[in-house]
Amino acid sequence: MGAPIVDTDVLVIGAGLAGLAAARRLHRAGIDWQLLEASDRVGGRVTTDEVDGFQLDRGFQVLNTAYPRLTALVDVDRLDLREFTAGVLVRRAGRPHRLTNPLRDPTGAPSAALAGIGRLSDRLRFAALATRLATTDPDRLLAAPEISTQTALRRAGLSHGIIEELLRPFLSGVFADRELTTSSHVFAMVVRSFARGRIGVPARGMAALPRALAAPLPADRIRLDTPVERIAPGTVHTAAARIGCRAVLVATDPTTAARLLPDLPAPRMRALTTYYHAAPEAPLREPVLLLDGDRRELVANTVVVSNAAPTYAPPGRHLIATSVAGPAVPEPVVRAELARLYGRPTADWTHLTTVELPYALPAADPPQGNLRKPVALGDRRYVAGDHRDSPSIQGALASGWRAAGAVLRDLRAHHADGE
Repeated sequence: MGAPIVDTDVLVIGAGLAGLAAARRLHRAGIDWQLLEASDRVGGRVTTDEVDGFQLDRGFQVLNTAYPRLTALVDVDRLDLREFTAGVLVRRAGRPHRLTNPLRDPTGAPSAALAGIGRLSDRLRFAALATRLATTDPDRLLAAPEISTQTALRRAGLSHGIIEELLRPFLSGVFADRELTTSSHVFAMVVRSFARGRIGVPARGMAALPRALAAPLPADRIRLDTPVERIAPGTVHTAAARIGCRAVLVATDPTTAARLLPDLPAPRMRALTTYYHAAPEAPLREPVLLLDGDRRELVANTVVVSNAAPTYAPPGRHLIATSVAGPAVPEPVVRAELARLYGRPTADWTHLTTVELPYALPAADPPQGNLRKPVALGDRRYVAGDHRDSPSIQGALASGWRAAGAVLRDLRAHHADGE
């Protein structure tokens, strides 16, 4: 190839959350870096499209203020977070049943104790479990024996009823895993963060998060529309150039990372599908997650997003996001389920789009250990992404920060050795 060679210290491949977090740490350390992104914008999957005046995130996603790496990198208040209700509604036997987060809404505890989901002993046991996970040091949680989430719920003394009516639908939307084979370590950290944090979306869509991450970075070091074809020692090949570097950090999706780094095993991926509907009237008045407690095993959750963030819909319209764990099913089937769940006709709803994410999240079955998988692969190659940590926004940010730290340590060590 006769293309020019451009030299830099570190090349970061992928401008998703992990790549942006890595670039932030490298930039703070004064290292010369460049970031290459195949698409026309930063953010990876965390992005927002505008359709007919609606803001549609790339699948239903939320921010959690309890994520420590999020709050370390971004001023969450400046994102203008619009919060969802601290709890859920569960539709069972034709009635909605409310369950609240006792740490976020202590006044809701008495009504939650009387809710018709599972037995009273179940609800008390789960409240005790959530409180313990929320108040225990993370290192102690990750040192506990590791089992599947399904087994952990059974061992906590929870009945089949509360697992099927509340926990399976809720967690299937979080993990994209209806079987609940996800590691108990991941479950513990997720419950801890949900119990401790506020949940919401930025007023201008989830794309506001990667924009905020990228804002302190020099724009001329982020090269969009630049897909990487292959990596060789000390060199990254794009269609237009060979770029020389001292280290390369791959922060793409797991499938692309495995292609660029052949010795990196590709993780098994889980699918999520989100259906967006517009309605002339909101089927619920509050911004609360609605779950299916009738064990129909289709809809994981649904929410009137515009109740939390009116900016997501044009005036006089309302936006409903519905998540299904797994591949897409016919939209009319989902619409019929939504009529049952909300207890209202859906014939006048407009189907805006279906967002299919066949590679939404990496599977996180045991063993996950302390959730921190290796980020240094040798030959000054590094990898970041939620497949190297927990499958979450926190995991993506934390892994990018950690991978950049490994790059910095190795570069300094080589410099000290006179290289």
